[in-house]
Amino acid sequence: MVQAYHFLASWQLFPEKCDFQYGVTPKSGYFKIESIRNGHALNISMNWVSMDNEAFYSQYELVPDGTVRPFDNPDLADSICASLPNASTLQTLLYKQEEEILAITHEILPNGYLKITQKGKNKESAPFVNVEVYHKQMSVLPYASSVGSVAIRPTREGVIKHKALSAMEEQTNMQLDQIRQQIELLARQAQEIRKRKELSLMIYEAKLSFKPQIGHTYHLYEKKDGTHMLSLVAPHEWSGNGPFKQFVSSVRLLADHTWVEIG
Repeated sequence: MVQAYHFLASWQLFPEKCDFQYGVTPKSGYFKIESIRNGHALNISMNWVSMDNEAFYSQYELVPDGTVRPFDNPDLADSICASLPNASTLQTLLYKQEEEILAITHEILPNGYLKITQKGKNKESAPFVNVEVYHKQMSVLPYASSVGSVAIRPTREGVIKHKALSAMEEQTNMQLDQIRQQIELLARQAQEIRKRKELSLMIYEAKLSFKPQIGHTYHLYEKKDGTHMLSLVAPHEWSGNGPFKQFVSSVRLLADHTWVEIG
């Protein structure tokens, strides 16, 4: 069972990376593999939600030692056989009346994704291949697999879980969005304070021939020698730029003795 360690995780479906030839295509999916019976067996659980928002849930066990064992859903299959050909592949075969009806290959891809390939026959005995691709679940919202998976049936438990988890996802997303907006607001406020600080340093290094009053508007100019000067005279009151190289900005002194650019 050491090889199965790589598969023990919660996996979330990438619907856009999947290819379903048979059954209902899920809108979202969740696939979980756990170690049970002191590491001698695997528990497979699946949830999925269809495009019609119908929730389904399924669970079954397997022992990946290559032994054929009875399957707990005789309507689907009589027996099951699972094996681990290598550290990145889990192979499961389902039989009915000693005939193979479904082959499921779980494969860990080089990028860490889980690829599940199901090969079987539909009700008209035509072959089909369903391919599902999962990433290790980062979200707390577990949805799941396809209708071609083993013994998937709609259950009241699945519907309840879907509704509860959907509500939880909506609430947490709303809270995260509120935090994001607060962070953006704080970032804007920090940027404004930084601008006020830079402007204030420029003004306090400038030549002052009077004592500025809080709440009053003044005008900052750059002199021809590159230094700055704060003046009571507005640009339109000069002839051209007056005795200065250029007008920088009109500013107002705030109560905290920082300066803010206006107009």
